[in-house]
Amino acid sequence: MGSKDQKRAALHEKLHQLRSVTNSSAVNKASILVDASKYIEDLKEKVERLHQDVSTSKNSLPKVTVETLEKGFLINVFSEKNCPGLLVSILEAFEELGLEVLDARVSCSESFRLEAIGGENEGQVDSINAHVVKQAVLQAIRNWVDSSEQD
Repeated sequence: MGSKDQKRAALHEKLHQLRSVTNSSAVNKASILVDASKYIEDLKEKVERLHQDVSTSKNSLPKVTVETLEKGFLINVFSEKNCPGLLVSILEAFEELGLEVLDARVSCSESFRLEAIGGENEGQVDSINAHVVKQAVLQAIRNWVDSSEQD
């Protein structure tokens, strides 16, 4: 078999593979390439949508900071969007930790903002730290997100 025949067979095989991968039903080279081009464009659009979905979900989750104070913690939770029901979830997490809310400011209109000072209840055996408080608030947010998606 000559060199040209080998190249032709290799090209035919590659076109067959391309046709198979792109689910093309075309038979001539130009149509297979057009279908492959459309397939690639569709994949690019899907990737772009996935990137947008990921960045939207990351940006939409409230941001949480917890600082240790002399007697308690300063807890800040902020989201650029309104989060109906989130305050209740966070307060339940405080209760489970045994944190007493000593002072708080909350805004739930167009965005969600919580600034709270929490102190440990008297007689609490286990001492908690800022990391534990932050993890509890983050878990409350995840639970809230899960319950919001089911509604």
